[in-house]
Formats: sequence, C-alpha cells, structure tokens
Amino acid sequence: LVAMAVWERVEAVLNVGLRVPSIMLLEVLYRWDVSSFFQKIQRSSLNNNPLFQYKYLALYLHYVGYILSLVLLTLPRQHLMRLYLYVLTAVLLFAGHQLSRDYVRSELDSGYEGPLYLDPLSMNRFTTALIGQLVVCTLCSCVMQTKQIWLFSAHLLPLVARLCLVPLETIVFINRFAMILTGLEVLYFLASNLLVPYNLAKNAYRELAQVVEVYGLLALGMSLWNQLVLPMLFMCFWLVLFTLQIYTYFSTRNQPPSRERLLFLFLTSIAECCCSPYSLLGLVFTVSFVALGVLTLCKFYLQGYRAFMNDNAMHRGMTEGITLLILSVQTGLIELQVIHRAFLLSIILFIVVASILQSMLEIADPIVLALGASRDKSLWKHFRAVSLCLFLLIFPAYMVYMICQFFHMDFWLLIIISSSILTSLQVLGTLLIYVLFMVEEIRKAPVENMDEVMYFVNGTYRLLEFVVALFVVAYGVCETLFGQWSVMGSTIILLHAYYNVWLRAQLGWQSFLLRRDAVHKIQSLPTASALQLQQYNDICAICYQ
Repeated sequence: LVAMAVWERVEAVLNVGLRVPSIMLLEVLYRWDVSSFFQKIQRSSLNNNPLFQYKYLALYLHYVGYILSLVLLTLPRQHLMRLYLYVLTAVLLFAGHQLSRDYVRSELDSGYEGPLYLDPLSMNRFTTALIGQLVVCTLCSCVMQTKQIWLFSAHLLPLVARLCLVPLETIVFINRFAMILTGLEVLYFLASNLLVPYNLAKNAYRELAQVVEVYGLLALGMSLWNQLVLPMLFMCFWLVLFTLQIYTYFSTRNQPPSRERLLFLFLTSIAECCCSPYSLLGLVFTVSFVALGVLTLCKFYLQGYRAFMNDNAMHRGMTEGITLLILSVQTGLIELQVIHRAFLLSIILFIVVASILQSMLEIADPIVLALGASRDKSLWKHFRAVSLCLFLLIFPAYMVYMICQFFHMDFWLLIIISSSILTSLQVLGTLLIYVLFMVEEIRKAPVENMDEVMYFVNGTYRLLEFVVALFVVAYGVCETLFGQWSVMGSTIILLHAYYNVWLRAQLGWQSFLLRRDAVHKIQSLPTASALQLQQYNDICAICYQ
C-alpha cells in the first residue's frame, strides 16, 4: 500500500511536471512577434534576405507551434511520458554522434595511425570514447525498454575501425556512414509511428463526443480540469518562470542589492513574469495557493490539528486569486510597460494582501471570542490568539504607512487603504471584547451591566468604521468638485456612498432602535423582591440556573 501511494504521488508529480514545458512553449510563442521580427529584418537588410523570403512559412510554423503546445498540454500522461522518452533517446543519440565526431577529430589532429597500445594518448582517447559510447547505448536501451542494444551502436563503428587500424581518412567516411545509419533508423521509427497522432486524435474525439453526449460540456470541462490539474500546473509554470527571472538578474550582478532594491527587484520580477495571459493565469493560481497556505497556517496556529476537522470552504484562497485576475484584466496589466506594470502590481498585491488579512480576521474573530468566553486556562491558546490579533492590528497599519510613502494620496488610494484601516478597527474591537471577557474571568464575579459595555464597545468601533467610510466619500466629493472630474470616479463615489455609508447607517440605526426597544421592555418588567428571589431560589428566567 505504501508503494502504491508513493507511485501515485510520483505519477501526480509527473503529470504536472511533464506538461510545464508545453506552457513554456506557449509563453515563448506569445512573446515572439513574428511580424515585428521580419519587419526588423526588412529594415536592417535588403529584400532578398533569405529569412524575409520565408516569412509566411515562419508564420505558419508559429501557429503550428501553438497547436503542438496544446496537443502536448492535453496528451494523456502515458503517451506524454513515452514522448519524452523518445526525445531523451534522440538527445542521447545526438550525444553519441558528438562523442564520435570529437574522437575522430582528435585522432585526425594527432595523426597517429599505429596500434593503440603503443601510444598512451591514443589509448586514453579510445578508452574514453568507448566508455562514453557504451554508456549512451546502455541508456538508450534502458529508455526504449529493449534488449536490442545493437540498434543504438552505430556510433561504435569508428572505434571498431580505429581498433582495426583503418586509415584515418577512411574513419571519417565511416563516421559519416554511422551518422546516416542512425538517421535512417530514426526516419524508419518515425515512419512506422506516423499514424499514431491520427489514431490518438480519433480516439480522443470519440471519447469526447461520448462524454459530451452523456454528461454535457460542463462535465467535460470539469474532467479535463481535474485530469490536467490546471491550477497546480500553472502555478509550477509561473514559479519556474519567476525563478529563471531571479536567477538571470543575480547572475548578471556582482553586488548584492539593498533592501529597497530587493523590493523593487521583487516587483519587477513579478511584472516580467505576467506579460502574457498564460503567465498572468500562473500568477493568479500562485496567489491563490499562497493565500490558501497562509489561511491554513492561520487555522493551524490558532487551533492546531483540530482546525482541519471543520474546514471552511469559504477560505480556500480563490477570492484573492479572482480579485487579482479581475483587477489585472480591468487595468490592462499585461499591456503595460514593465516599470508601469510593477507599480500597478504593487497596488494590486496590496489589495490582495488586505483581502488575505481580512480572511484571517474572519477565521480568528470567532475563535478569539469563544476562547475568552469559554474560561479556558491554557496560556498557550491565549497567547496564540492574542499574538495573531496583535499582528492583524499592527501589520495592516504598517502596510498603509508604507504605501502612503510611495504614492501620492488621492481618492483611489484612500479607497484601497480604507480596507486595511477597517481591518485594524475590527481587530481592535475583538481585542476589547476579549479583554472584557478576561476581566470578568479574573474577577470571579459577573460584571454589572456587561451586556451594555459590550454593546458600547461594538457600537464604538462600528461607528469608527462608519466615520472612515464617510471620510472616504467626503474626500472623493471634494476631489471631484475641486479637482479632476470623471465618470468612473463619480460612479465609485456613488456606489461607495450607498453601500458603505447609507446602508451601514441604516443598519446601525435599526440596531440602535432594536436595542432601545429591548431596554425599554426590560425596564418595564417589575423588579423582584428579596422574598420572591428566595421563593424561586434565585433562578434565572433564561437558563433556569
């Protein structure tokens, strides 16, 4: 069972890893503008340039590359592994050809045609080439899973000829013959498998037609999504792209960058890695997985392994990924220059991080309040809850401070930072209620009017949230009246005023009216006398205790 589980993991890794090059090829084809390439050739040389004459052929091959990439992306795992093994065999045969050619050249340079055992240098070259060719033949036999090792031993002919004291000029022709023989073997193999792509396409079309007919297009899409593991695939592709970008930067720099330079390097590297739809999708899925990891760590930090028993489907990281995708599409991120894309990404990532912090607060808030009310004496649990709340209180404020250092304050920036300010206010309210619970626990006696105190605390930070939203609207109105007016800005102000000011004011006023009615009803009840309390044994009207 363990071996089967390990093999399933290996197959899952191969299913993702073997498809990454196909998306890399799509990325390269998207970045390569064939028309601009040939226009540069036309401007830099005469019209009779051979490359320019084959312009339409290159365009045709460009689109064929797209089709080939999509085929490799959707190819079943077994056939994909077999294809990579064939490519590896071709690379090994090419390596054998290079070894044979280098050996023949070295023999021609030495000019020695006598027996090998009389010349140590010739014997050393022969032994090295022989070992290399045997390794190549063995690897080809293992990769192709055949015992007919002689099929891959054509490059041994020059070595056999040299061992038989054949003249060096003849060995050159024997080496060429070995190359031709290997090429004929490859052509025969390709010809014998010429109908394999057609058969695969026919079988795939038949299976797709059956699935669509029975289950519909939605089921087909979900099946392909699960089989190709697209989120993990695009995340791995983007991480490879980002790693290559970082490696390229550091390999061309001798001095280590400063802290500010590291931040700029991080943003520009991300900007370089989202200049196409494929890399943008990779960034979206990467952000989703990072958000999922952060939220999972938050749950584990607060509750330990018990957090995984009651998993909440709302905190899966998809909200942050979708937010990044929508903002990137709306702002035309991939169409901008790298430096502009980096600055825009800093704002988008700020919004994404603010969303992650808000999700962390949604996870922590009920746990912290339940911990304060449960009278749990575990100091470690209380430390984890309070430390996380302090982090959620300080870090959003630090983010607001940092982004205000880089950008000039305007209405749009105020809307962006308002979410972080509201997060800090909500955490502050949660901490105050937690402190009230702990004070009541320490006193070992119920605090009089605790319900009113908690209502006052909740009302205070709700009022502060309303003030922040009202300030954002007021700032936007002032900027619209005395600054630059735009339809988009006015629309955002109206929406913000309706949803975050008017509706919030209505909910707050309704809550106040309901609270006032409840207080009036409680005050209308008669006060129990000491005799009544003794007669009813001081039983609570709610819990009867």
